[in-house]
Amino acid sequence: MAGPLSGCRVLELAGLGPGPFAGMLLADLGAEVVRVDRPGGSGFFAGMEDIDILNRGKQSLLLDLKRPEAVDVLLGMIEHADVLIEGYRPGVAEKLGVGPEACLARNRKLVYGRITGWGQDGPLAQTAGHDIDYVALTGALHAIGPADGPPQIPLNLLGDFGGGGAYLVIGVLAALRDADRTGTGQVVDAAIVDGVTHLLSAVHMMMAAGVWADRRESNMLDGGTPYYSVYETADGRHMAVGALEPKFYAELLAGLGLDEPTGLQHDKSRWPGLRAKIAAAFKTRSQADWSAHFAHSDACAAPIETLTGAADNPHVRARRSLVEVGGVLQSAPAPRFSKGRARVNWPPPRPGEHSREVLKNWGSDEVDDLIARGVAIEAEEVATP
Repeated sequence: MAGPLSGCRVLELAGLGPGPFAGMLLADLGAEVVRVDRPGGSGFFAGMEDIDILNRGKQSLLLDLKRPEAVDVLLGMIEHADVLIEGYRPGVAEKLGVGPEACLARNRKLVYGRITGWGQDGPLAQTAGHDIDYVALTGALHAIGPADGPPQIPLNLLGDFGGGGAYLVIGVLAALRDADRTGTGQVVDAAIVDGVTHLLSAVHMMMAAGVWADRRESNMLDGGTPYYSVYETADGRHMAVGALEPKFYAELLAGLGLDEPTGLQHDKSRWPGLRAKIAAAFKTRSQADWSAHFAHSDACAAPIETLTGAADNPHVRARRSLVEVGGVLQSAPAPRFSKGRARVNWPPPRPGEHSREVLKNWGSDEVDDLIARGVAIEAEEVATP
């Protein structure tokens, strides 16, 4: 499968987290993504780039953008690009000479995607931060965790990748559609704080309806109910229960062997006793036993797998949701399309691995000279720590 974005050319200015994730998503969807790396590296895996999954399916061009000649090279490439994405602090790209104004002057149809935590403006725009900070400000972090303990950190899935990288891709795809229609590109300002707030839309709706309390473990979807919670099994592992609807709740009770009136599911006065009974039932058998017991049930009970154990889960294995590429276990491209299954085209490249190839394919007729002068650098010239 060539992918639905086949023919789309993307330049990604190397960074960390949500930017590379967005570039990976676009590459997974079939776009030609060139990651513009810089001398000295820009990732956590210097010398181990083969495991930097967020760079899979991309080509790497190593440019020293502190040199005006390298900036000229990049601006020349922009004339052939559909998308540029960058994750610098606001103003940095402009100082380098590759901000939106300079790039759109070279290619009026370009979609210029920017990803930051706080956004391009606002009181915190120039302030450093990480996923946990952005998620905290939105209220999302406050809502996650036990009532008698501190908020719990949802990895960096909610901020960096959910509210950040994924929203950057949504914005880029929408802007590409508009560019095809109007003939002009635009700037996409994807801020993690905006994306996470947008993800909270349903919670805001429930708060407005008076059915969501602004405190942890007090609501339908935050562990506040005994039928949407986590329970320990006999072997110290856990099962997740999400039996919200009455018919699923009834099936959960039957599966656990509990003789409880199903019509009183929402009677909060009964919840402490019900939670204790469900917990006691789950403690009688191992996670594997309960997994097999509920495998084909509508009780909405599922085993909580470890990250490594997920690869052996029968459903994950059947769907091939995890694949091995270059000896590294990783997520398969998502979503799926009726015209064929997307695939990872190649493992993550070393910085500069494709410098010569990219320069040639993107229209440069000075490849040897650029490399000889150190404006562009090939992989074998990069010192490995």
